[in-house]
Amino acid sequence: MISFHTRSLRASILTAAFAASCTLGISQTPTEQTVPPASILTSQSPAAAPQPAANPAVVNQSPKTQATPEQLGDAYMAHQRYQAAIEAYKKGPTDNPGVWNKLGIAYQLMFNLNDAMHAYQVSYKLDPKNPNVLNNLGTVYDALKQYRSAEKMYRKALKIDPHSALILKNLGTNLLAQHKYEKGWQQYQAAIKYDPNIFQDTSRPRVENPASVSDRGAMNYYMARGCVRAGMPERAIQYLRMALNEGYTNPKKIIADEEFAILRGVPAFEELLAAQTQKRQ
Repeated sequence: MISFHTRSLRASILTAAFAASCTLGISQTPTEQTVPPASILTSQSPAAAPQPAANPAVVNQSPKTQATPEQLGDAYMAHQRYQAAIEAYKKGPTDNPGVWNKLGIAYQLMFNLNDAMHAYQVSYKLDPKNPNVLNNLGTVYDALKQYRSAEKMYRKALKIDPHSALILKNLGTNLLAQHKYEKGWQQYQAAIKYDPNIFQDTSRPRVENPASVSDRGAMNYYMARGCVRAGMPERAIQYLRMALNEGYTNPKKIIADEEFAILRGVPAFEELLAAQTQKRQ
């Protein structure tokens, strides 16, 4: 779906959690997403979004302080100048796993999956116990439709950080892409347990899930289930609408699913079912 160690950064990336899925969803609002996007992680905690600056090189710098390549790259990332960030990170220390991870994110946001993969792999070799890098490797494999390899990365990451809602969500999305719907749903439930707001987190970089239309329909259906569990009925209805439009489900199936019982009587839900029923007659 990014956080960097300077105050000036915030972004969101890849398809791992169907908190975005259809597009390599970068900073999209829920209504603009076709399926939840997967998120990329850095080793830092989220930071507040920066105000535009005329010259990224001097953000938060005193006249006598020279920005490091990493700081400069972070500033460029904050302004979505990804190519400039790549050039800056390349000048950073080659033995710093954090810089390699950020370089991978910048490449991924430029849709350069080969170089993103290489950067993440270097970061992983330097710091094999970092679950964030493993998560990001998983998102690249997902983008390449190498779902089993992606699943392996997510599971390795969860062995290190078993309570990461983001990685659990990404694994759930991955399993749905493999048509393992119940197992994917279980991972979504686990993600919600650790972070009830995980499906509405827009603070990280995202990239679309390359799944087919039918797969996206399934993902949206289970995302709707997750949103109901998380107490977000309006968003659940949005995902149900997409699942219906993508042909994955129908009004009868939705009515029969007890997960959606709480939506009965909600005007938007009843209107959606009525419109879809009439459309199919």
